[in-house]
Amino acid sequence: MTIQFVTFGLFIIDEFSFADEQGKPTGKTVAPQIGGGGTYAIIGARIWLPPDTLGMIIDRGNDFPQDMQNRLLTYGSDIWHFRDDTTRLTTRSRNSYKGQFRGLRCYFIHLSPPYLTFPYDNSFEYITPRIRLTPRDLERTRLTRPASVHFICSPTRALQIVSEIQEVEEWNPTTIFEPIPDRCIPEELPSLKAVLPHIAILSPNAEEALSLLSLPLIVTKSAVENVASEFLKMGVGKENSGSVIIRSGALGAYVMTSDKKGRWIDAFWSSAENIDNLMVVDVTGAGNSFLGGLAAGLFITNGNIYEAALYASVSASFTVQQLGLPHLTVGSNGVEEWNQDSPHRRLEALRQRQDRNIE
Repeated sequence: MTIQFVTFGLFIIDEFSFADEQGKPTGKTVAPQIGGGGTYAIIGARIWLPPDTLGMIIDRGNDFPQDMQNRLLTYGSDIWHFRDDTTRLTTRSRNSYKGQFRGLRCYFIHLSPPYLTFPYDNSFEYITPRIRLTPRDLERTRLTRPASVHFICSPTRALQIVSEIQEVEEWNPTTIFEPIPDRCIPEELPSLKAVLPHIAILSPNAEEALSLLSLPLIVTKSAVENVASEFLKMGVGKENSGSVIIRSGALGAYVMTSDKKGRWIDAFWSSAENIDNLMVVDVTGAGNSFLGGLAAGLFITNGNIYEAALYASVSASFTVQQLGLPHLTVGSNGVEEWNQDSPHRRLEALRQRQDRNIE
């Protein structure tokens, strides 16, 4: 069977620290959780596709918890390609929360005119070494030559990944590039322009997109629409055939294609659905799962990126409902539910809402 989607994002064991608004530790503790942008992306796709059509490499160290292993297998053993190394620790990170929010928002100051500031998130740090994944890691596994691939990295590293893809004859996957937040800075713009012709879909979030283009970090729909247009002018995809998706939190996601047609896709948990903000618990991994859902949607809809973005929005809606990954259960009738709800129910509800917005 053809593998439809592989992510080069990582599996990470997430650890947590909590402080009050003044930065004083609260004493709150949470057990380590399954994390990593790759993990969230593959689960975003798994919500729609069977496990034997998906793939992700996980590097297990000598400390890999059995409960996490068991949890991963609930999503389907076929997804995971495990590589074991008893001489090292599994990749781990620390996620810091201040008050009710994840992270302390900090800023780089550009040291030449116009002296703009650019955000970075110091809420996340690696506490053990990571092993980066590349297309060459797929060789001699069942994951070779997937139909679509997803990578989270700097534009400079994206160039290296694209180069490795091009080394494989007759492999032309749909490439979904998610720029890593701390490298969404103007210094990376030349590398971004160089890699864009080889990218099918570019998808930063709104602040990252504005930062890359040295624009003020004021997220409005008009600002997002303008920045998407600017990226397309740089030439996204082969012969300018690519698309840009700017993920914009509660505003939704703005999808713009090579014909310069743009469309807003709602976040599923709008004010109508998200009663008293009870449904959105933690947004960690939402963007990653959005892009996994997008890849699945592209396959299901035969490449209709606007329809695929609906699948993406629904995938993200399950990710934000809890700390960690969404929960999968299978009823006696064999029907899968996620967080005790049907993805297809949410998809239809979102589609009807979009149709009303267009009317």
